[in-house]
Amino acid sequence: MDSFSVSIALGMANKTLKSYNALTVGLFFGFFQALMPIFGWLAGQSIAEHVYSFDHWIAFALLTLIGVKMIYESITDKPNSFLEAFSIKLILILSLATSIDALAVGFSFYFLDISIFIPSIIIGIVAFLMSFLGVYIGKRFGKILKNRIEILGGLILIIIGLKILIEHIMQ
Repeated sequence: MDSFSVSIALGMANKTLKSYNALTVGLFFGFFQALMPIFGWLAGQSIAEHVYSFDHWIAFALLTLIGVKMIYESITDKPNSFLEAFSIKLILILSLATSIDALAVGFSFYFLDISIFIPSIIIGIVAFLMSFLGVYIGKRFGKILKNRIEILGGLILIIIGLKILIEHIMQ
């Protein structure tokens, strides 16, 4: 759902959406959502304790920085070239930030002695489809809400970052 929400924000911010943009977002998000549980599973208990202590802070920082930049550019009437560009760098950062939680899925599957490969494929396919559709849904709402949409998109990214942070702190 985090990937879906971020995909909606990307669709909202992009004024010149192309089909390959949605496909790229879907592929990156699906790939990383499928890959991270495998990394978590392979890492097992020894790495789990070290990464788990700060992974939520990384996701929070990345999503908040991008969200704040998005809000700032919409308030100052500067073009939001960072999000509009659909750059590989941006999509990579967002893919990593939203998939860090998936490491915990891999850790838990490792501890339960469950194979991670079939679940990872399913996770990747679902994340791909939801992210691909999310870009189009965001584009539709972006047209309806016009310029205020960048503020909403930035807030969505910040809220997702806070959600990740709070969930981990409360555990």
